[in-house]
Amino acid sequence: MTAVQVAELYGPVAEDMVLVEDLLESTKNVDLPPLKRMLDHALEARGKRLRPALVLLAGHLGDYNLNKLVPLGAAIELLHTASLVHDDVVDGATSRRGRPTANAVFDNALTVLLGDYMFANAAEMVTRTGSLAVTRLFALALMKMTSGELDQDAAAFDAGKDVQHYLWRIGGKTAALFANATEGGAMLGNCDERVIEAMRTYGYSFGMAFQIVDDVLDFIGDETVMGKPVGSDLLEGTITLPGLLFLERYPKDNPIRRFILARRDRESRLREAIEAVRNSECIDASMEMARDYIRRAQEAIAFLPESETKRCLIDLSEYVLSRNS
Repeated sequence: MTAVQVAELYGPVAEDMVLVEDLLESTKNVDLPPLKRMLDHALEARGKRLRPALVLLAGHLGDYNLNKLVPLGAAIELLHTASLVHDDVVDGATSRRGRPTANAVFDNALTVLLGDYMFANAAEMVTRTGSLAVTRLFALALMKMTSGELDQDAAAFDAGKDVQHYLWRIGGKTAALFANATEGGAMLGNCDERVIEAMRTYGYSFGMAFQIVDDVLDFIGDETVMGKPVGSDLLEGTITLPGLLFLERYPKDNPIRRFILARRDRESRLREAIEAVRNSECIDASMEMARDYIRRAQEAIAFLPESETKRCLIDLSEYVLSRNS
């Protein structure tokens, strides 16, 4: 499904997403030419904007105040983009979604500073909501994201971690920001506590499923659609859910463990590991876990009155399970 097709799922907030784009574009208006070039590059690739769309949809459940919701949506998208800029430096990545990364175009030191600037810009944006509680949620989400990323890097090439550890990690690395989007949007919409809690659960569960599907695609996806080679995570030493399940179920003479321990023939070992996981029941088991999180997301909002907004939230959660990039 293309970004345009996904945007069609945004229903009552689709037309207002242009306001988020405009605010993101305004971040490029800087006086320093080198910074402007780097911001142009980092913000050039427009994704599906799921996170800001969820902010607006959550706010649409209550008092739909775009003056507050748009800054939060843009801040969360900018924070997400900044985290990818830093991730690419840490991973030494040269491309993302088929495009050169910022660190491949500029040097690492400048790219780290670019990410820092984007983090600061996102923080300034979220203060425009005028809500101390939402600003605090934003800061906590950033702390959880950083903790998840630190843990992932520290656990690289460690075949001793288990599924529970993985779930904790992606809860911080990915789900925390989705939860921030939906909970924060509901708070800015002045929704009652039951709705705010429901949207927090929806966003967190949505994010967990989103990351699990992302990790499944790293084994079975189409490289031309994803814009990165299959097996990229494992190549960097990150053992995700399909690999962890495979290690648990086949502890003896496991191709993933052989790849982790290999000092030579790493490319062939990697292909062997990917093929073994791809042809195992661990892919289906991982997708079933993703489906379970989507069921939790949908159950959390089941009590909401029927509306176009609720239908959009359900349709977007279904989209998570069917996406191919």
